[in-house]
Amino acid sequence: MTVSPMLDRLAAERATGALLRDHGTLYLVDGRVVHAESPAAPGLDVLLTAGGRLPRENWDEAVDRAGARREVGRFLVTSGRLGDGELEICHLGAVFDAAFFALAPGSGPTRFRYGVAHWFGSVRPVSAAAVERETLRRRELLDNVWPYPAVDAAPVRPRPAEPGRTVGLRQRALLAAADGARTPADLARLLGRPAFHTLLDVRRLAAAGLVETPLDPVPAAPAALPSWVGEVATDPDIALLRRLRDALEASL
Repeated sequence: MTVSPMLDRLAAERATGALLRDHGTLYLVDGRVVHAESPAAPGLDVLLTAGGRLPRENWDEAVDRAGARREVGRFLVTSGRLGDGELEICHLGAVFDAAFFALAPGSGPTRFRYGVAHWFGSVRPVSAAAVERETLRRRELLDNVWPYPAVDAAPVRPRPAEPGRTVGLRQRALLAAADGARTPADLARLLGRPAFHTLLDVRRLAAAGLVETPLDPVPAAPAALPSWVGEVATDPDIALLRRLRDALEASL
């Protein structure tokens, strides 16, 4: 399965430029992905600064001194702000995170601007095939955890945990920051975490019954059915029934 036919074609052409979609942009050099950004995903600056790895003034200095040369990443290493391997790992995570949203289905028309480069510069190029494989893997993982994407854009509202139920440190921090108004994207920026990993945590919490789960649209009941059928579809405990159904199917 191909995620983006245009990306495949540009990779085969060894094209250099920016692949623009409504949900993000991928930057290519010789057909390989060197950077990606999306409004739905925190940028590398947020991941490094809000995550506590780099003071904001160090990031701003790197952009001011090396942005015009498109060598921000290299400056962070040569100035001793980050280790070479550390930068590669952080940057690769940011690329896969943004690419996941940029290549989302229904992301609008795809355009390509030849010759456009990003001011951050190249760190370690990634093949288009690797980006597509990782994007598909992440889609499948989300659906396997909780196949109802309505939670991805809804405000995260914690629910009381059942007696004896515990969650990990990452999920506890997420629940503590969830105020009933912040969406998963808001929480990712606040906590300095990749947006995909935040979505994954939210879906795991939804499957465990620890956050409220907005209902997907339910088709209107046929006129021949009794009125109580439509009322059941809006019952607030329908999420529990979904979890029970999924658990039963998994055990078969």
